[in-house]
Amino acid sequence: MLSEQDAAIAPEATAPEVTEQVDETAGAAPTEASSLEAELEQIDEALVVLDDLGGQSFSDAVDATIVEFDDGDIVKGIVVKIDSDEVLLDIGYKSEGVIPSRELSIRNDVDPHEVVTLEDEIEALVLTKEDKDGRLVLSKKRAQYERAWGTIEELKERDEVVSGPVIEVVKGGLILDIGLRGFLPASLVDLRRVRDLHPFVGRTLECKIIELDRNRNNVVLSRRAYLEETQREQRDEFLTNLKPGEIRSGVVSSVVNFGAFVDLGGMDGLVHVSELSWKHVEHPSQVVQVGDEVTVQVLDVDLTRERISLSLKATQQDPWQEFADGHQVDQLVYGRVTKLVPFGAFVRVGDGIEGLVHISEMAAQHVEAPEQVVTPGEELWVKIIDIDLDRRRISLSIKQAAEGGEVAAEYRDQFGEHAFDDHGNYIGPPVEDDKAQGEAGEVDLSVLVGGPAESDVEIAEVAAVDDGGEASEA
Repeated sequence: MLSEQDAAIAPEATAPEVTEQVDETAGAAPTEASSLEAELEQIDEALVVLDDLGGQSFSDAVDATIVEFDDGDIVKGIVVKIDSDEVLLDIGYKSEGVIPSRELSIRNDVDPHEVVTLEDEIEALVLTKEDKDGRLVLSKKRAQYERAWGTIEELKERDEVVSGPVIEVVKGGLILDIGLRGFLPASLVDLRRVRDLHPFVGRTLECKIIELDRNRNNVVLSRRAYLEETQREQRDEFLTNLKPGEIRSGVVSSVVNFGAFVDLGGMDGLVHVSELSWKHVEHPSQVVQVGDEVTVQVLDVDLTRERISLSLKATQQDPWQEFADGHQVDQLVYGRVTKLVPFGAFVRVGDGIEGLVHISEMAAQHVEAPEQVVTPGEELWVKIIDIDLDRRRISLSIKQAAEGGEVAAEYRDQFGEHAFDDHGNYIGPPVEDDKAQGEAGEVDLSVLVGGPAESDVEIAEVAAVDDGGEASEA
């Protein structure tokens, strides 16, 4: 036990220790509290949103973020969804806009995935802010169309070139995507006429704008004008060096109703149907086909209009001149009746050569109508009574042929030299008996009337002229 003195001292001794501990604890508590308060302040600062509405209500502030537009306006947006039949576009409106697949492109039946991709920023024209289903309906092709018109009008004013891919072959030409549908006529696709347009699909072509009508939504293009402009120097040099009368080789590039176009190596010239052949031609395709290599003569070069006139028949032997060189008046020739007319009959006596037998020269007796004497397709001998090379006319006679005469040289080989005398007159086959020869001095005209025999067994009707000049059946 402590004495009274110790007891009195002990409290005094321990008090400072307790006091010191309390002081230490008391001193530490304010420090930790300060740290906690600082952390709370930082959290508060992170959570507190500054009031920057400036007195504006929250709903008004939300409405202020929505884009304002009207029907017909062009807006921008981000592609957020692509379906098989439509595309959703976020334009900052309260709902996404819908672009139907038919409103995506000027091309027909396109796959939306081929036109746009997710996150693309595109322009669209507002067709209606709210349709019957409450949807915002947009059109990409209409926005493209509106933008394109402005651009194309500027290009037209500056006489500049527009370019775009060929997207379709239509009747009479091609359709180009130039932001809208531009029509390129077939005749203006190239410097030379193009028969098959399908190989141009997918190709990007540069063209000049030759017609523009916004009210009719009509844009007409010409690639030929662009090519002519870029190749004008070469064309001018080519035309300057091309002289009438020259013989040139070329390739038939196109066949049309009125003739054929021939590529001379950079430029096309026209062979009119009348210059294709010495014969009568119903259609140029009877004479030439696309791709044929031909030799032509230059008839005319029009530098102003940049046109070249050509002739195919000028490089060929003139059958009329050839006939005139190999035949003479009063000679007998063999022919085929081609046509009957009221005043006579036309007889083909050579390749592309027809002569007229006037009705007065059809028989010794009077003839009312040509069909009384001949029929179309009939073959017979006729005599040449006139050759007019300048007018390309030959006059023939059936009745004078029946009287005999000199046969044209090309037929003599068919009968043999023994059938003609020294002057080329037909005297008939070799004499075997009296029946074959007939009466003395009488000329057998059976071959002259019936023509060259095609076989030994051919039987033909023959006609002879009796002493009185009347025709009789033998």
